[in-house]
Amino acid sequence: MSNFFSKRRNKWFLIVGVSVLLIIGIGFAVAMSKRQGFLDKAMVKVQNKLKQDYDINFSVDKYYFKGLTTVEFKNLLVIPQDRDTLASMETFSVSVRVLPLLIGDVEIGAIGVENGGVSFVKKDSLSNYDFLFKKRQDNSEAVKSESKGFADLAERLSKQFFAIVPDDMDLKNFNLSYSDDKFTQHIHIPQAIMNSGRFESSVLLNDHEAEWILSGKVDAGAQRMRLEVSSKEPDVELPFLRSKYGLAISFDKLIFDLQDITKIKKNLLEVDGVFAYENLKVYHRRLSDSTIILPQAEMEGGIQFAENYIALREYSTLRVKDFSISPQAKLTLKPSKQIDLAIHTGMFQAQDFFDALPKGLFQNVEGVKVEGSIAYDLDFSINLDKPDDLTFSSKIDDEDLKLISWGGANIDSLNSSFVYDAYDDTVLVKRFVVGPENPNFRKLDQIPYVLKTTVRNTEDPFFYKHNGFEEEAFKLSIATNVKEKKFKRGASTISMQLVKNVFLNRKKTLNRKFEEILLVWLMEASGRVSKDRLFEIYLNVIEWGKNVYGITEAADYYFKKKPEELNLGESLFLSSIIPRPKTGVSSFEYTGHLKGWVQRHFNTYGSIMRKLGELNNVAVPENYGFYEVILQPALRPKAPIVRDSTFDVLGEHELIIRELEAEENVRKSILDKLIGEKHENN
Repeated sequence: MSNFFSKRRNKWFLIVGVSVLLIIGIGFAVAMSKRQGFLDKAMVKVQNKLKQDYDINFSVDKYYFKGLTTVEFKNLLVIPQDRDTLASMETFSVSVRVLPLLIGDVEIGAIGVENGGVSFVKKDSLSNYDFLFKKRQDNSEAVKSESKGFADLAERLSKQFFAIVPDDMDLKNFNLSYSDDKFTQHIHIPQAIMNSGRFESSVLLNDHEAEWILSGKVDAGAQRMRLEVSSKEPDVELPFLRSKYGLAISFDKLIFDLQDITKIKKNLLEVDGVFAYENLKVYHRRLSDSTIILPQAEMEGGIQFAENYIALREYSTLRVKDFSISPQAKLTLKPSKQIDLAIHTGMFQAQDFFDALPKGLFQNVEGVKVEGSIAYDLDFSINLDKPDDLTFSSKIDDEDLKLISWGGANIDSLNSSFVYDAYDDTVLVKRFVVGPENPNFRKLDQIPYVLKTTVRNTEDPFFYKHNGFEEEAFKLSIATNVKEKKFKRGASTISMQLVKNVFLNRKKTLNRKFEEILLVWLMEASGRVSKDRLFEIYLNVIEWGKNVYGITEAADYYFKKKPEELNLGESLFLSSIIPRPKTGVSSFEYTGHLKGWVQRHFNTYGSIMRKLGELNNVAVPENYGFYEVILQPALRPKAPIVRDSTFDVLGEHELIIRELEAEENVRKSILDKLIGEKHENN
């Protein structure tokens, strides 16, 4: 009996199975018979959408299914209305992956192109690709509603990218070009083959002018990709960049290895990988005076995408030769915009750091030789909505550092007479000796106390206490610039100004500030030049007016006096124009007396010096000598026929007045710190 039921059950299973297969077969046959109709409808829909949304004409001579999931197009053209042809392909085929298609996802499985190309053309202000930047008003709200944070956005973008990356590809005679009114560039790919994700291809620039080899592997399912780009010849520049932007980039090899995209939890996505290069060369006149050479480096780690922030993954590391660094960085956008940055190196060999610096980027530091270990710690955090509450702590442990030899900038030369080149922007305007050989040179003890004190308090009140950098000034500078949303205030100390003027005054590049910091650090850490000597040089070389350099020329130019004869008021005036030396004469009335708005500077700094006890042994006139400052007659402006004092104060000097007001607030903060330190010492 049991055998009977068993046979009957197997028979029913067989009947059901055959029936299901028959139904699937019939459905498949029906679908196959109607798929051309579906394709026709899809083509009409695509053509209408491109025409309606982007004013693009999309035409194909014929199209048909080739195999189960492949569609082939013949003589495909993409032409924006009244523009040059954007894309043309003699044969273009595309297939989709079967398994994702069963659940409704469309993913590219293979692409084939024969005798095709894409041409970007710009004539005057019109281009055949401007539709790419056209804002889609109807989609903006939908995209906004879909986005749930950085993690969601990163996940969607990665899926969209790998959905269009094929497993297999065969490109034959493919061209990519760009042309405008000034230049033309052409890239040719003779053949590019991808087989199960592995690919290799040659890319030719302007008919064998240059050649790069592309190779690697893509695993779309696992969302992994490795790409290597090698230059067949050395020093071959990437196309387009120099002609369009004045930027030249060449390399021997670039490696991009996307190793993993992991959804840690609902609102946290991590992307890990490696980027490396060999013999990378970069030139732009705003970056450096010469080509920057980066022999080899590797960046390993990843990025975290959360709902409201983007951050470097912990232990993400940059390695250059024997030097490595693992910075921590985080950008938060909600509930408020905040930037966090931290660097904690631990002890490392100082020479490894200098050996890792790119050649050509910091020319005055190249060739520096040091011994010993150092460590650097930086903690920075700022809420852009509350910049005054920022955190900034920068510390370096360099007690073990020993300077063996200088590089391009020989700081030791400051200890003896040297020739100073004075520049107005990049134009050399004067050259003179800084030393006893020059009759205008004044030793520090020949310069009156009141001038040294006023200049120090105006420019760098902690000069004799810091190691070249003033942390409080950096904090105030950052907070001020963030609030003003532009560069409004620097944080240069006397040491930094001196290094810039003596060694870097011709450089107008982005790297200059970092080079300035390196030189000041080495100068101060080595102790090879005393603070007094630095201050002495500073007072003898700084600009105090148009073609007026050094305290001797300044005292003679404004007051027909020698430096030794300057009083408190004249010293306060001279200290007031250091940030704006060419405006010095405009501070005076036609009578030779100072204009009223200058008195703010006298009251601010006079009060600071008095509270610090720095005027105890000085005769202090009314308003700190403001009324005793008299400009020499030859420089006085002509008396106006009708004098409008309101315009004089609020019009001509409104900008300077505002700057002085901001400066007064800054100095009050520094004054509080100075007074606090003085009370602690007492």
